[in-house]
Amino acid sequence: MGGQDHSGRSTESIVEAQDSPLQVSRFRLVVTEGPDQGASHVSDSDRVVIGTHASAGLVLGDPTVSRFHCELVAASDHVILRDLDSKNGTTVNDVQIGSARLAPGATIGLGRTRIRFVPVDQAVPLAISNRSSVGVMVGQSLAIRHVFALVERAAASDASVLLSGETGTGKEAAAESIHRVSARREGPFLVLDCGAIPRELLESELFGHEKGAFSGAVSARTGVFEAANGGTILLDELGELPLDLQPKLLGVLERREVRPIGSNRTIPIDVRVIAATNRNLAGEVNAHRFRADLYYRLAVLEINMPPLRERREDLPRLVENLVERRGLALPAWMTTPAFAAELASHHWPGNVRELRNYIERCIAMGERPGLPASSPTISADTPIDLGVPLKAAREAMLAPFERRYLEASLRHHDNNVSAAARTAGMDRLSFYRLLWRHGLR
Repeated sequence: MGGQDHSGRSTESIVEAQDSPLQVSRFRLVVTEGPDQGASHVSDSDRVVIGTHASAGLVLGDPTVSRFHCELVAASDHVILRDLDSKNGTTVNDVQIGSARLAPGATIGLGRTRIRFVPVDQAVPLAISNRSSVGVMVGQSLAIRHVFALVERAAASDASVLLSGETGTGKEAAAESIHRVSARREGPFLVLDCGAIPRELLESELFGHEKGAFSGAVSARTGVFEAANGGTILLDELGELPLDLQPKLLGVLERREVRPIGSNRTIPIDVRVIAATNRNLAGEVNAHRFRADLYYRLAVLEINMPPLRERREDLPRLVENLVERRGLALPAWMTTPAFAAELASHHWPGNVRELRNYIERCIAMGERPGLPASSPTISADTPIDLGVPLKAAREAMLAPFERRYLEASLRHHDNNVSAAARTAGMDRLSFYRLLWRHGLR
């Protein structure tokens, strides 16, 4: 791939897919029963969605199938099927599943439709970048270099981008990197966290308001869209955007203008929009909690951020980068094999954010504080140390369980903090405090 992108930067860094060392399994989907019997689809990427929406990879006409019913995610040697909170559920060989690894010849059931899964003896190569850093992101693993290639391609256009992935995987860093290598790099880069702003203030934060527009509006306020004119906006935690604000956001994206609250005037805007979420927005569409047209408008380009456990070879470079960004020299003990082995053995449920918090604790203490261990086994024979106060002893025993509970709850709810907090019987703020305490935020 030759030439230059919009920033004037050479695009020779991207290895074309056919020459890429990063390859995933290719497969064919054949509809064997239902209204679409005879239809088929051969995968040409690492992700295929099945549903009735026009943007799905395999589009079905079966009315018992959801718009985004399920997805197949390919790795190098296997394919995982995931239900996307569909209305009627998904089965594999007549067994209801949430997620399952597919065997050759497996039958996928969606409503009245049955689909046969057939592996193809030919891999799907994915583009990667030759760079070890793009914007503010660093890494050498194939997984992150695939992200780099997508980031560089996204930067070469003004199309909307949807960043997805687990909490802490670096979605904000990816958005900033897209901005930094794009033609808008001299303009502002603004971030609005849709989940951290009270509902009654969010519309004003987005679109601005005039003086006296509502109680407490003692002066006019510029919204983030107007403030980011000529640059880039990251709408973080987009899945938290209230349903009644979604058509207003869609209108701004389509008309390229905003109308502040309480005003009759419209303001033209020139903004590149990037959205980020740890929710499964396709599932939110099926549950009627997110508008399909807004999802389709934002997901022109999709980039899924890999979890840190899938790119452990990047740990040494990430540690070096995190220390450098603090303006410090890398301590010698952070370069030892023992420290590298300890980092590589950890699961990192909080991903890069957890790593950053851990490194900051290391710097503050001047030594390795130790990563969280597995939960201790408590039995009638567990020795009691009466030299430790009851409160401290109880916290030492409960902390590992508390962390495991938080991790399991986040996984169960696709990293939706609000839903996890409701399940735990806690308010969102208290739940967030626990996440911070355990390095998961």
